[in-house]
This record gives sequence, structure tokens and C-alpha cells, in this order.
Amino acid sequence: MGMSVTISAATEQDAEQIFRLQYLCFQSEAALYGNYRIDPLVQTLDSVRAEVATDCVFVARLGEEVVGSVRGSVTGDGSAAIGKLCVHPRLQGHGIGARLLRAAEAALAEQRGAKRFRLETGHRSEGNLRLYRKVGYETVGTSKGADGVPMVVLEKAAGAYATTA
Repeated sequence: MGMSVTISAATEQDAEQIFRLQYLCFQSEAALYGNYRIDPLVQTLDSVRAEVATDCVFVARLGEEVVGSVRGSVTGDGSAAIGKLCVHPRLQGHGIGARLLRAAEAALAEQRGAKRFRLETGHRSEGNLRLYRKVGYETVGTSKGADGVPMVVLEKAAGAYATTA
């Protein structure tokens, strides 16, 4: 590849690249469900900026380009909601998603006191489900997204993040 991908906390200056990357990455997800109104595709740039300012947001960079992103926040019950994990289509399958997840999990546990991690993905999203299970998540239920897409809910305990693949 020539350059190595680095993982770091997102800055305010990353919001626009995250916004564009998210729009690109979630096209395939939308196509799976025939629904182009899924949250990552209708989220506004201002909303992404707000998440970068308040949530735990990490980016993967290849040089100056943001090629991956993930967000997380701790809820009142001590669990951390992790979402909008995305990696540029040309770089998928190289472990970047798992590295982003590990970075978010570590920060959410160490800096924000998360006891559990929770995430959701569409029920037809086999690649996502494979990744999440590979890094230790287990299915705990189902839900329906605000956009009507049936979702699989996965969780794992904090502390498990340090030993995952």
C-alpha cells in the first residue's frame, strides 16, 4: 500500500471528510435494503460536527485522507453505543474496521467508564456481522431502525476489548 493507515481521535477539521466518507460507505448498505433514507445517508454535516464535538469519534487516515471512522457515546446505564463504523470501499478487508473498533472501545472504557459495548447493524449486513462477531460481539436481540430496517443488536463486555483480534 505504500503508506500506513493511522488511527486517531477525530478533530473538528475532520467532520467534513467523515461526512463525505459516511455518505460513500453507506450506499452499499442502503442498496441492500432498497432504502436510501437510512440515518447515515440523511445525517447533516452540522450533526456530524456536533457528534465530533461531543462523542468519542475516531478516524483512520491514509496520509491526510480520512478513510475510516467510528463513533461512540456512553449512555446512562454505563453501556457504550458504537455506531456509524465505516471504511472506504477500496480499503475494506484490511483490518481497519477492527482497529477503529478497538480504539473506540478502549477510549470509551478508559476515559468514559463504559462497562459494555453495544452496536446495531442491518440484519442482511453479513460482512458487518462477521466483523463484529470476530472481535467478540454476540447477538443479544433485534430492533427496528427509525428508517424501518430490521437490525441485529450485538454486545460485549468492556475489558474484552484488549484481547480481541
